[in-house]
Amino acid sequence: MAEGAFRAMTKGNQRISQVDSAGTGAYHEGCPPDPRTMSVLEENGVADYDHSARKVRSSDFVDFDFILAMDEDNLYNLSAMQKRIVKKSGTQAAPAKIMLFGDFGGQTNGEEVVDPYYGARDGFTIAYEQMM
Repeated sequence: MAEGAFRAMTKGNQRISQVDSAGTGAYHEGCPPDPRTMSVLEENGVADYDHSARKVRSSDFVDFDFILAMDEDNLYNLSAMQKRIVKKSGTQAAPAKIMLFGDFGGQTNGEEVVDPYYGARDGFTIAYEQMM
């Protein structure tokens, strides 16, 4: 959902050329978005979202300028992953800046986006609102 929401937020911004979504775990790798995600996006005018779940790759830390985490746990895991990549390469080969998604959207700066997956559909609406 975050990718679809971010694409909607940045539509028409020519400085943003590449947006993708990945998880810190490979729980649903290759699967399409949850139907609740799609219904909330469509309800909010995002009808053209197409995605297959994937896990974060080492190359993401080079290919993207920013990597946005939904919450502090993911922020920590992504930062640790980046440190391992830098240590393994022996250079500053992973320059992406890692931040909370809530630094760009939401009601308060740095707001964590609650993972709605294990709850009801209204949790997806709340997560979308937190991102916007």
